[in-house]
Amino acid sequence: MTARPQDELARVVRDHAGRLAAALVGLTGDFATAEDMVQDAVEAALTHWPAEGIPERPDAWLFTVARRRGLDHLKRQARYRSKLALLHWPTQPEPDDRLRLIFTCCHPALPRTGQIALTLRAVCGLTTAQIARAFLLPETTIGQRITRAKRKISEAGIPYRIPDPDELANRLSEVLAVIYLLFNEGYLATTGEVSHDRNLADDAEFLATLLHRLMPAEPEVMGLLALIRLHQARTAARFDADGRIIQLPDQDRSLWNHTAITNAGDLIARAAAHRRPGPYQLQAGIVACHAEAKRWQDTDWPQILVLYTMLLRLQPSPVTRLHRAVALRYTDGPRAALAELEQLADTLDGYHLYHATRAELLRADNQPEMAQEADERALPLAANPAEIDLLRHRLPWR
Repeated sequence: MTARPQDELARVVRDHAGRLAAALVGLTGDFATAEDMVQDAVEAALTHWPAEGIPERPDAWLFTVARRRGLDHLKRQARYRSKLALLHWPTQPEPDDRLRLIFTCCHPALPRTGQIALTLRAVCGLTTAQIARAFLLPETTIGQRITRAKRKISEAGIPYRIPDPDELANRLSEVLAVIYLLFNEGYLATTGEVSHDRNLADDAEFLATLLHRLMPAEPEVMGLLALIRLHQARTAARFDADGRIIQLPDQDRSLWNHTAITNAGDLIARAAAHRRPGPYQLQAGIVACHAEAKRWQDTDWPQILVLYTMLLRLQPSPVTRLHRAVALRYTDGPRAALAELEQLADTLDGYHLYHATRAELLRADNQPEMAQEADERALPLAANPAEIDLLRHRLPWR
């Protein structure tokens, strides 16, 4: 065994918990039982690993504990004999088990938010607080939706499987949303001590790749995979040696993975050939405009504005309007962008990026005092350590 810092220990447990849950649901056929077994194994790991160190095979350790606890649990149930044989599983699940469980959770019998929230919690290991911030909703609301979704799966006996080909389309939107939100949390964490979580981001890319293999002709799957790969291509240039965010205009573009950018561009082109544009394809196109520009000054802002306008028509969202306003700054000037932001004041008042963006626009419009006020409003709303540090450095009293 090897000893590791507490934060890394927690990440290791979380990374393997999703895989464990996926395998256990398939083997026991019962979502609630599997969740209890995962919780028992996680609690045991958090008790033993700090003193003993993380085992060389964390997955096998967790499986062994879960199996033992599962046997104890099932012995107390009338179905013990029929269930017992199911607990003789291999020490490692199949690589696509989590994708199968994602499809199980994203069943059309569940409300959409409940599907996505449950999947992010049970399969991907995100906390209820992280999920709530992704939806811009109170944590209690998300917790209630997760509980209702779990109960519905158990009561309805929803089967643990990847749907038949003719059923895939009915669940695809939610499956894509799960992978997208998982990547977002890895790309820029909303809670905790770390600014970004490379393991979560890599996990999302892996799941998107599996989904692309399952549905190779689906343009939105190509779009999401391209979007993730474009963001991943900038990883080496996003933070300095002290962990501070390096904003896009100041990044060293020679550090970007240009092979990955080219490959993502090929995915976007293949998706576009289907002539079925969707939100992930449009977002990938926006990021590609940034990634393919040799310098910040070469960014094609008119094209980005067009893509954001199309995105708003397909998927109206106040956050998308906020991002579109940033593009509007570079085509029509900061005052035009500020006018757009004023219309979002009530909707996004509790969102730190609204106030941080408004501060940047106010500075560009030579209104430093109002910009400072906006930054002061953004600071207590931010949760990511690197974003907090960036906001503090903008303020004179930092």
